[in-house]
Amino acid sequence: MFTIGDFARHGRVSVRMLRHYDAVGLLRPARVDPYSGYRYYEAGQLARLNRVIALKDLGFTLDQVRSILDERVGPEELRGMLRLRQAELESAVSEAAARLARVGARLRAIESEGHMSTQEVVVKSVPGVRLAELTGIAAGFGPGEIGPVIAPLYRELCARLEAAGVTGFGPGIAHYEDAPAGDGSIVVHAGMTIPAGVTVPDVAVVDLPGIERAATVVHRGAMDDLLPTVQTLAASIDSNGYRSAGYSRELYLECPEDPAQWVTEIQEPVVRAS
Repeated sequence: MFTIGDFARHGRVSVRMLRHYDAVGLLRPARVDPYSGYRYYEAGQLARLNRVIALKDLGFTLDQVRSILDERVGPEELRGMLRLRQAELESAVSEAAARLARVGARLRAIESEGHMSTQEVVVKSVPGVRLAELTGIAAGFGPGEIGPVIAPLYRELCARLEAAGVTGFGPGIAHYEDAPAGDGSIVVHAGMTIPAGVTVPDVAVVDLPGIERAATVVHRGAMDDLLPTVQTLAASIDSNGYRSAGYSRELYLECPEDPAQWVTEIQEPVVRAS
């Protein structure tokens, strides 16, 4: 038998944790000295300890761990619990990756301060187009808020266009407006240019008006890395005597499978600053 200290060392946990597991009935000592109160454990109990730690690392509560180990949870229910936890972990990893990308973009924007940009900003008129589009609501205009809304909209839109037998559609154009709620949320319009006369079931067809004067810049790379490009555009607008007249549009010129290879023209409506 092992003392609680020796057992803790072999199990790579703290003595305090073993005492807690005892108190909640998760891992009882094999023997407790009736006079000294010292706890003693058997080597075979390391297997249960390993399972406790593994299930805790998966995010299960101690009550859930106890139910699983005591076989009060059937195989089907356990599989369901594990699948749910797997989905939660995958979502957390995805969110962490998106946050990391945003931090990287912000860092690159900071590092580029004071350096001449190689991106050319062009002021031009943008013609109107006919779009098939779906819309959604994003909590705000940041990439971490727009991305999770616009990506599924485009997947669904392309699926509906293909199901309707529409050919020759594209490129995509995304445009934005403030939501009527007035709470800072954004209406996201995910559109695809379509030929004249085309209608699609369950898809809005709209004529997106042109922009008389737009400051435009070509962004090369993933949309998660858009921040430095947008700030280059903002600096050019300000230094050339313009001011923004609304949300920018995104014209997706090239969208291969690798988002790092995307080519997108950002089109921001501008007017002369007074």
